Amino acid sequence: MNVCFDCTEFMRRVAAGCVHVDGTARPQLVRREDNPDAYAILSAYDKLTGVPVLINTSFNMHEEPIVMSPADAVRAYREGGFKYLAIGPFLVTGVAP
Repeated sequence: MNVCFDCTEFMRRVAAGCVHVDGTARPQLVRREDNPDAYAILSAYDKLTGVPVLINTSFNMHEEPIVMSPADAVRAYREGGFKYLAIGPFLVTGVAP
């Protein structure tokens, strides 16, 4: 992700957190045929909010590498005290001890 694009005024207004100070962003496009689950989430969010974008961020704890396995995810969930953890068809709820 090293290519930036100029943002429209609409995106500057509704998704300011995604826009760099110079008015650009580094979009990741999601096509239904490539990732139907992510596409469905983005489409539902757009339908509910009118905002056709979400911020994609890495899943890792401070000064830790990015989560690469379910075991990494569970460890980060437990250590981070998250309320939810989704792994495939599973959803873990509640604050981890």
